[in-house]
Amino acid sequence: MIWLVGAGPGDSGLLTLRGREVLINADVVIYDHLVGEGVLAMIPPNAEAVDAGKYSGSHTMSQREIEALMVARSREGKRVVRLKGGDPFVFGRGGEEAEAIISAGENFEAVPGVSSAIAVPAYSGIPATHRDYCSGVNIFTAHDKNNLLPDFTDTSSIFLMGVSHAAELQAKLLLTMKPDTPCAVVQDGTTSHQRTFRTTLGGLAECVRANHVTPPAVIVVGKTARLNLSWRDNLPLNGKRVIITRPAGRGESLASRLRAAGAEVITLPTITTTILHRSLDGLNLAGYDWAGFTSVTGVEALFTLLAESGRDIRELGNARISAIGPATAEALRRHGLRVDYVPEIFDGLHLAEGLAKFGGKVLMFRALNGTQDIEQTFRNYGIDAEQVCIYRTDYVKLVHVPEFTDIIIFTSASTVRGFCQSVDALRESKAVCIGVQTAREAVRQGFSDVVIAEQAAESAILEAVLSCS
Repeated sequence: MIWLVGAGPGDSGLLTLRGREVLINADVVIYDHLVGEGVLAMIPPNAEAVDAGKYSGSHTMSQREIEALMVARSREGKRVVRLKGGDPFVFGRGGEEAEAIISAGENFEAVPGVSSAIAVPAYSGIPATHRDYCSGVNIFTAHDKNNLLPDFTDTSSIFLMGVSHAAELQAKLLLTMKPDTPCAVVQDGTTSHQRTFRTTLGGLAECVRANHVTPPAVIVVGKTARLNLSWRDNLPLNGKRVIITRPAGRGESLASRLRAAGAEVITLPTITTTILHRSLDGLNLAGYDWAGFTSVTGVEALFTLLAESGRDIRELGNARISAIGPATAEALRRHGLRVDYVPEIFDGLHLAEGLAKFGGKVLMFRALNGTQDIEQTFRNYGIDAEQVCIYRTDYVKLVHVPEFTDIIIFTSASTVRGFCQSVDALRESKAVCIGVQTAREAVRQGFSDVVIAEQAAESAILEAVLSCS
């Protein structure tokens, strides 16, 4: 996979969030000399970094060599970032590179960057437009591919907020341009509702009318409007909007994978967690055969509480460690703990059933208002289990909720309840749930189209989402 990433005009603070997201996960970075030092510093230390800079009269690599290297590394299964100053499609030869990638049969994503044409004047206090002085801006390169001054009439023109006046715009442009000049109209650009219509200047107004194009939309007039270098059309989730309801800070990795698959992703944390300070006061952690953890939050909460009270994990002695699923197990491993048991089905009920079959005395670290199935399961099996609540889950009042979405991802029953406390609509959306308990809560709250991820892992969630497309 190849990403054409715009690095912005130099200041690393102007690199987009998406640009940073793919850059820090790159295996190979092929960069130009106009990329700022701060952005270059974000290249992972274990990544292959290739200087492909072009200087006046001296090229480190030819354009064909750059394109060949991108394709070769992508075919090796590596994540390749082509890092370009400004925006890759504004005089950055990104269009040529996209054509080369498509011809080679590889996949790519264009990650727009902040163009120096707008940013550099802004940093000098010069606005590109101003209602009192000018209503548009033309951007030119000072030399063409033959190193000559370009023909300024042979340009692309981009019009914002123009579809409501398409007929008037068409009439004015036809005074100086030919009717067969290529045009494109893009409605709701970059969202799951994006629609692109290609026409000519002579057919512009009719195209807008016949396709019921409404704002926001962008009109492109010029030869580039006939090109179709779309990288989104072949992505499996193109045209899909997905909501992630995970707590803040917990959904970024999943969101990145969904965007890479073409989805428009909206993160709407429906719950927040609060550590219950002093919840370990007076609790003796020794003498248990098993210590059980039902969430990543529980793991982090325990180590925070131990540090606050001057204690550490050695108090558990020889207790074996169990985790509800792979993510929780990984959180424990990061703290140096080997996990002895993870149930085949990643939910609290099966965790409790598994521990009950092992027997022995169990200490469970969990949320104050978590599911009661765990407690009931231990009672059913006659297991001596102590449950200590070390954090609390609270619902978040959602303010900005989209009117429509295709898929909503729920990672716990509490995320379902939190969502439904704020949102009365969207029950017709597909609900992708982790575990049977979460799915049951979704059905109870009115969702009829429910898909259960096979495991409580990002890869399984992604597969479940893909199955809905």
